[in-house]
Amino acid sequence: MRYRLTFVSGLAVGYLLGARAGRERYEQIRKSVRRISENPAVRNAGEAAALSGRQAASKAADRVQDRLPSSLGDRVRTVRDHRARSGDDWGAEGR
Repeated sequence: MRYRLTFVSGLAVGYLLGARAGRERYEQIRKSVRRISENPAVRNAGEAAALSGRQAASKAADRVQDRLPSSLGDRVRTVRDHRARSGDDWGAEGR
């Protein structure tokens, strides 16, 4: 409940500050965010973080899979096999 209240408070403060800043400031922020997100160093860092996350999740799944009930273990294996066949599930292909 505390986290929910913190989130809602942050959302309200962000909305109020954004409303006071106006459209012009919003456009400035939007352009800055776009410029930063198109920076190759930022893109590489994001891709590296995503890859590290997928690798860590895969290692964790391998360790835990042996302790799962067989029906759940089969389901996890099916999902992992499907994702491996379909390629990148993060939508980063073709960028």
